[in-house]
Amino acid sequence: MVGCARRSMTTSTTPQRISILGATGSIGLNTLDLIGRMPDRYAIEAVTANGNAVALAELARKHGAKFAVVADPDAYEDLKAALAGSGIAAGAGPEALVEAATRPADRVMAAIVGAAGLAPTLAAVRRGTTILLANKECLVTAGDLFMSSARQSGACVLPVDSEHSAIFQALDPTQKKDIERVTLTASGGPFRTWPIERLTDACPEEAVRHPNWSMGAKISVDSATMMNKGLELIEAHHLFDIEPDRLDVLVHPESIVHGFVAYRDGSVVAQLSEPDMRTPIAYSLAWPERVEAPTPRLDLAELGKLTFEKPDYERFPALGLAIRAMEAGGGAATVLNAANEIGVNLFLQKRIRFPDIAQIVEDVLEKQILEGFGEPASLEDALAIDRWGRDVARTVIPERLERTG
Repeated sequence: MVGCARRSMTTSTTPQRISILGATGSIGLNTLDLIGRMPDRYAIEAVTANGNAVALAELARKHGAKFAVVADPDAYEDLKAALAGSGIAAGAGPEALVEAATRPADRVMAAIVGAAGLAPTLAAVRRGTTILLANKECLVTAGDLFMSSARQSGACVLPVDSEHSAIFQALDPTQKKDIERVTLTASGGPFRTWPIERLTDACPEEAVRHPNWSMGAKISVDSATMMNKGLELIEAHHLFDIEPDRLDVLVHPESIVHGFVAYRDGSVVAQLSEPDMRTPIAYSLAWPERVEAPTPRLDLAELGKLTFEKPDYERFPALGLAIRAMEAGGGAATVLNAANEIGVNLFLQKRIRFPDIAQIVEDVLEKQILEGFGEPASLEDALAIDRWGRDVARTVIPERLERTG
């Protein structure tokens, strides 16, 4: 892992200061739950949210943050009023997000959803701090730039996604040449056993009803299309510097085994735990040590069996599109992510049908091939390609996809 020598992190009795980008989301709230149980070990430096000023102010007060930021400038007055008399500084807008990311924290939890998290997380990387990376879009939209920036600054990038945390724990970096395959698991989401023809009628309420995990709406829809697993493959490619042809996916409905690393001697090393995000979050907070987490303990005898199957690319075309973008390189993954965010948003608004999400992404990727964007070399490049992908996604949506009722 870039910049992550296995050194002790608890040589000081002073609590580590943590900044949380995306504090009101599921990752942020789970992180604060863990930190609140260990006040002698951790303290909060900064917290951010998109626009929920009241909820953010409540969290900032409860956990003693020094700085709170809303991304939406229109929410600034509400945040300032909610923090009145607390001594907690308030900020709003993109520049304030970057300030929150670069304050003197020991670790920064990067949990802003989507491409919006790229600029503040990259700023934290360039400061050289330890990044707890829960925003996969940072590596999907600008993977080479992100990881090269970490190498230059000496930042330690630790994965928070359960699958990447599993691979991090199972992968021996001294034996990288001996790795045959890295496998991420996927639950298959709520539509794994639906008749394919019925997916046209799937509604957002059904798509966000994940069988195993409690997640936000966007990532839940990505899980339902399996685009989430495709994005995770791209993330793993950059995070672990593993070639695309050595990465694959297995559908594992129980969500107990989170990832495998297969070595050339026939050994397969895997990480298992109950599907609770506090397990990988706790690992990233304490690494290279471990701390107590209030998570369910795995009982394999009670579980009885674990099942696995290959992904169905007809049912989940989004996964195939993500693999195609990963193999193509250049700006394909940036465009893939941008188009997907537009498609998911339209689906959640009930303006398009579930299968149309992947169709929109495919249409935009076809246009990207003609443009031939290279790998983003700067933040500005990544944001420009992202904007292009969003603009094209909006233009390829045919009138017949719009819901009228």
